[in-house]
Amino acid sequence: MSYYYFFLLRPGEYTNTPSESTPFRLCDVILSEGQNRIDWCTATTEEIRRATHVKLVFTTQKNGVRNEVICHGRSGDSQFCPTLAAIRRILHLKQHQASNTSPLACYYTGTKWRSVSATEISTTLKHAVTIFGPSLGFLPQEVSSRSLRASGAMALLVAGVDTDRIKLMGRWRSDAMLRYLTVQAEPIMRHFAEKMLQGDYVLHANGTVPLH
Repeated sequence: MSYYYFFLLRPGEYTNTPSESTPFRLCDVILSEGQNRIDWCTATTEEIRRATHVKLVFTTQKNGVRNEVICHGRSGDSQFCPTLAAIRRILHLKQHQASNTSPLACYYTGTKWRSVSATEISTTLKHAVTIFGPSLGFLPQEVSSRSLRASGAMALLVAGVDTDRIKLMGRWRSDAMLRYLTVQAEPIMRHFAEKMLQGDYVLHANGTVPLH
């Protein structure tokens, strides 16, 4: 799931769930080691594992500019990393001779191919929230597969990334992105009460007081 969180994707782009968008395929993924592109079709497992960056090529996804590319480097975490997640996906699909047009969300069970559904993602997220408990600030019934897109955008905002860049990365063409961003995140509001007491101001003479 980390793969989709980092790219701010919609459920229909990372699961085999009917939606307004289309899922990414194996051929939509580009790996590179530094500036050197890795041809994962012919590369060895070791060469693929050395990848430091992953790119997604947008083709028919909602609001995507055709052939636009979004790139991520390694996050520094051994599991929660877009590049390592892509490596694991590619190696699994290659191992089982998947075609280049296979959805990234498909996997081989040993007897047949299956696809991850949005419902399965939602169920996994709800279990995770249950395990971590009330410290998260929300309840299991309040999350779903769509939460990955919203939480990815919020993580960028809390990290200080400006909203224009978040909007570009999430392919929002309007201010609809603001529905995903919330001031409820504690780091956003930290010290605001203190700063409001420090911000003394007076109005210019004959100025009007805004009422709305």
